[in-house]
Amino acid sequence: MKKKFTRTHKKAASDDPVKAKKHLGQHFLKDESIAKKIADTLTYDGYSEVLEIGPGTGVLTKYLLRKDSNVTAMDLDSESIVYLNHSFPLDYAEQLEGCNLKVLEADFLKFDLSTLYGEKPFAITGNFPYNISTQIVFKMLEWRDQVPEFSGMFQKEVAQRICEKEGSKAYGILSVLAQAFYDAAYLFTVPPTVFNPPPKVDSGVLKLTRKSNYKDLACEPDQLYKVVKMAFQQRRKTLRNSLKQLELSDSFRESEIFNMRPEQLSVAAFIKLTQDITNDLKGKT
Repeated sequence: MKKKFTRTHKKAASDDPVKAKKHLGQHFLKDESIAKKIADTLTYDGYSEVLEIGPGTGVLTKYLLRKDSNVTAMDLDSESIVYLNHSFPLDYAEQLEGCNLKVLEADFLKFDLSTLYGEKPFAITGNFPYNISTQIVFKMLEWRDQVPEFSGMFQKEVAQRICEKEGSKAYGILSVLAQAFYDAAYLFTVPPTVFNPPPKVDSGVLKLTRKSNYKDLACEPDQLYKVVKMAFQQRRKTLRNSLKQLELSDSFRESEIFNMRPEQLSVAAFIKLTQDITNDLKGKT
C-alpha cells in the first residue's frame, strides 16, 4: 500500500521553504495531485535513472521517489539545494526512508550528463523554468541515445508548439526536431492557481517517447537541424527563398516542394527534403 506524503514535523502554513526567484523563472508547483500525475507519466521501462530539473521545494520529487528508481534532483538555486539536502529529508523522513535521491547544484544547460550516467539510459522530467524550457528540450535531443522518455511542465503555448503538427502557425523548429526522434503528446493543461507565485499564463504538461526507429533517420541529424532552422527563420517565405543560401542546383530548385512554406511540410517531408538536399549538394541528383 502506497503511503501518503505528510510532514513528520509541523511548519506554519505560511512558511515557504524556498523563495521563488524571478530571475530563475521559478513558479513552484503546490498541487500534489498534479505532481503525482507528472511522476506517473514515466513508465520506467528499460531504465531506473531519473533526472529532475528544477525540483524547487520537492513537490514532484516526492512522487518520483515513490517509484523504483534513482532520482537526481538538479537545480541552479542554492536555496533549493540547501532545503532538499537538509529540511526536505526531515520533513518527509518516514516516506523517504530507503529512497535513492541525489541532490545536485548545477546548471543543466552546461552540465556534462556523462559524469552522472556514463552510458546508462535515463529519463528527464520536471516543472521546468519557463525562461529556459526550450533550451532544455534542445539539449535533451543531444542526449537522445540515452533518453527514452521525457516529460514535464512548460508554458502552455510552448508545450503545444512542441507537439504541434504541420499546417499550424505554432509548428516550428522545435516541433520538427523533437518529433523526428520522439512521439509527442500534449497531456493536460494546468492553471496558474496551482503555483506559487502564479504565472500569468496557463501551463501544459507533455510527454516525449523516443521512437523505436529513431536511429534510422533517412538523413544526417545535423543537416536536418540546419535545413529546418534555415527554413523557419524566414517562415513566411517559400523554401525556394529561405533555402537559397544552400546553392542548390537549378534543376532541383524547380521541384514543387520549393513552392511551399515550412509550416506546410510534415516531419517526414522535412527529413526527405534534407536527404534530397544532401544528395543534390553532392552532385547525385
